Amino acid sequence: MHQDRTPAPPEREPLVLTGHPGVPTQVGPFAHAVRWGDTLWVTGQMPTDPRTGDVVGDDVVTQTRQVMRNLEAVLHAAGARLADTLMVRAYLTDFDEYAAFNAEYATWFPAGLPARTCVGVTGLAVGARVEVDLVVGLRPHRSTTEPTEQDPHAPEGAAR
Repeated sequence: MHQDRTPAPPEREPLVLTGHPGVPTQVGPFAHAVRWGDTLWVTGQMPTDPRTGDVVGDDVVTQTRQVMRNLEAVLHAAGARLADTLMVRAYLTDFDEYAAFNAEYATWFPAGLPARTCVGVTGLAVGARVEVDLVVGLRPHRSTTEPTEQDPHAPEGAAR
């Protein structure tokens, strides 16, 4: 008899990261991210202050910056980093702000841009102008304590 030697699929591991530094509190019934094998699927982040839950800024550049900070915090808590992003989905409420969004967004990927889809929407939760979710490749042998590239958004001397 033929025996199937196909390896079992990896387990799906939801990651609820509330309480980790910089990670916003959940506002609904979802995980901040889900790990499946060597891939991390990250829930869309809003431009909210993790301490207060309030929307940060009223322009797309300030809001994009906060969204990316929130994504970095989720990735750090999950043992990943922004530089390993494979795919981005960005949602904008006003496509007239596309160029301003792109200018800020590009600064977060100095080592090379990931694949991306950008969608215009009629509205987002909490009155946000932008939301971003990610698919990230995980490096199973990478220690979260090994040196990483300099973060252009961090204070002097800090690394991500």
